Amino acid sequence: MSIQTCDTLIVGGGLSGIYAACLLTQKKVSFIVLEARERIGGRILCPEHHGFYADLGPSWYWPSIHPKLAQLIQTLGLEGFREFEEGLGRFQRFDGAVQTVRGYATDPPSFRLCGGMAALIKTLCRRIDGNAILLNHPVCHIEKISSGALVSVGQLEKDPWVQFRARHVILALPPRLAAATILFTPELSYGLTQAMLKIGTWMAGQAKFSAFYEEPFWRQMGLSGQAFSERGPLSEIHDGSNNGAGPYGLTGFVGIPAVQRNQEPRLTEAILAQLALIFGRPAAQPTAFFYQDWAREPFTATEFDQPPMYEHPLYHPPAGKAAIWDGTILFAGTETAMQHGGYLEGALVAAERAAMAI
Repeated sequence: MSIQTCDTLIVGGGLSGIYAACLLTQKKVSFIVLEARERIGGRILCPEHHGFYADLGPSWYWPSIHPKLAQLIQTLGLEGFREFEEGLGRFQRFDGAVQTVRGYATDPPSFRLCGGMAALIKTLCRRIDGNAILLNHPVCHIEKISSGALVSVGQLEKDPWVQFRARHVILALPPRLAAATILFTPELSYGLTQAMLKIGTWMAGQAKFSAFYEEPFWRQMGLSGQAFSERGPLSEIHDGSNNGAGPYGLTGFVGIPAVQRNQEPRLTEAILAQLALIFGRPAAQPTAFFYQDWAREPFTATEFDQPPMYEHPLYHPPAGKAAIWDGTILFAGTETAMQHGGYLEGALVAAERAAMAI
């Protein structure tokens, strides 16, 4: 079996990995991106409906507190727009009763990206060599060698499909996922492995929906599209419409724990019934409906991500290490950022740190 060689291997084709590839392109460093999925983007997932892209992963950014992302959007020639928040909100009590409440405007203001967050990935990819991105390449083994690392692609306990030799390896994926799915030789220390496993993967236990309609009937009722529920199955709902035009949509998060979300058709029925109860009967008849359960994604979530995450963790490099094996392996991915971990901003921060170390 032949072994391919490059200066740097980037494991993971989400925002952190693709941005790292863009930075290495500027430095004229040879690289290959290994993405386990059949698509790039990682947790950025944007199905298209009538020319509009729904965000089933990260949806919002805050320019006033995410300066790197705001600057990157401007540099790439992309545009953002304010999240629609005009009007009253809805609140569903545990007994199912629905109340109209005062609307809640986010502070600082939240923005969404024209073209969906996938526009970030698509535009960055135009700046790098597309032949350097290899899809359907799950990394199963990383071995330390004298010249750097030998990386195997395939499945554990089976012969590798292909191998790569590189001076550096950027792990642009959640530390918990790396610790649970990649065999390291020599073994990582117990303390480092435990630290990686304890870093919860943001959104890994979440499920999200987007429903689209021909008319924004909730706006016509004086509602913002915001709703919160103690009953479920949805716990949080927002307006998910296009910027100033159709298609019009509602989007939000399922509040049922991941271990109980095992019957998607029945869950979809329950979601539509709840939307109708909160916003009226038209909400039960969307022209398009998208649903994504990230806890069922093997290249995002592990068994450790099944319990619900009730607050945003304080992210940092695992065990305080941004690199191991004398700088051969560099941690990236938003969960390893010292600032804004879990957000898209954190993905950029971690990618810059790794690229600067090469």
